[in-house]
Amino acid sequence: MDTNDHYFNTNRDTWNTKVGVHAESDMYNMEAFKSGISSLMPYELEALADVNGKTLLHLQCHFGQDTLSWSRMGAKCVGVDLSDKGIVLAQQLNEELQLDAKFVCCNVLETSKHIAETFDIVFTSYGVIGWLPDLNPWGRMIAERLKPGGIFFMAEFHPIVWMFDYLDGKPKLQYGYMQEDAIYEAYEGTYANPNSKMKSKEYGWNHGLGEVVSALSEAGLHIEYLKEHDESPYNVFPDLVETDSGMFVTKDKLYPLIFTLKASKEA
Repeated sequence: MDTNDHYFNTNRDTWNTKVGVHAESDMYNMEAFKSGISSLMPYELEALADVNGKTLLHLQCHFGQDTLSWSRMGAKCVGVDLSDKGIVLAQQLNEELQLDAKFVCCNVLETSKHIAETFDIVFTSYGVIGWLPDLNPWGRMIAERLKPGGIFFMAEFHPIVWMFDYLDGKPKLQYGYMQEDAIYEAYEGTYANPNSKMKSKEYGWNHGLGEVVSALSEAGLHIEYLKEHDESPYNVFPDLVETDSGMFVTKDKLYPLIFTLKASKEA
């Protein structure tokens, strides 16, 4: 077993535990979701707009709420995730809601080994690339899975926010913006329920914006835009303040919280 396999196996075990905790959390609000509320946020809804009739691959889909939200909008969806328990729950939700999404359990970097079809849209969002040690195979996989003329869109937490350690409740500047070494954290709770007694053991990596853009452009994709935003749709960092629009910001707005990127494959 190489080192990355150990990292991925540790992360899979933690995410398998998170599935049950998250499915019962207020953040994921399963009953509202089942009743028809979309889990998608304004950034991705505005960027991708009308997905009806389009094929969509959702990378690192957790237990599929966003995948199924796109499916409700008429997209033909496939969701991929490392967590086998996440995929099982996603499949159960798909059946219960009588939708037609498909779900595949695999390491996202190995997606092309499990899925041969190409898609109009590849989508990923919020807390995804930090689980990957190297973005170059990620970028190549996205290019492989896009149809000519297809669109890739991501909404992700800004790399600046991952320079901080949050485990003591206050942001403490600790990690490199472009740190190559894996970051190991062990703590009690999870972002969707900080009061949970579950034990999280996680390996993650920090990737700067230059690395993200280069991984995609070197794979042959054209970057349509890269935007930085000083607000987050999720209240997952200490001391954020809710705005009138329902977003969350730091009190001083000194740095961005998320970024959005849209890229396309040449037709």
